[in-house]
Amino acid sequence: METVFSILHVVGAVFIVGPMAILPMTAMRALRSGAHAQVAVLAKSTMIFSYLSLIVFVLGFGLVGMADPKYQLSVTTPWVLWSIILYVIAVVVSLALVVPAMRRAAASGADGGTVITRSPAISAGSGVVSLLLVVVVVLMVWKP
Repeated sequence: METVFSILHVVGAVFIVGPMAILPMTAMRALRSGAHAQVAVLAKSTMIFSYLSLIVFVLGFGLVGMADPKYQLSVTTPWVLWSIILYVIAVVVSLALVVPAMRRAAASGADGGTVITRSPAISAGSGVVSLLLVVVVVLMVWKP
């Protein structure tokens, strides 16, 4: 069962967490080209992938619970704890900063008002999310 959870955890990280990090960067390109409707779709997709990433999070807890006792893993193991903290920060930044900024940028083109062609909140927020997720991956592989 541990192997199944491990496979699901890694596949989920690639196919769910990966798009959560990459879609805002695609939205920046769409924003610069004036495709505001596409930015709205990407905002919704980023929100969905951010929530779906909780599946990967839960699978990680399952893996910690199933770990061989010789590894002495628990939620308080430093690399596990830091991975949890950094992941939670990444999801909060994605949902509280990046997605709303993407929605505002999409709405700016829809209402005919001042059109936003660049948004520092999207680029900075998605950069922070990506950096945090890279650190989580490093912790998962390195296990210091």
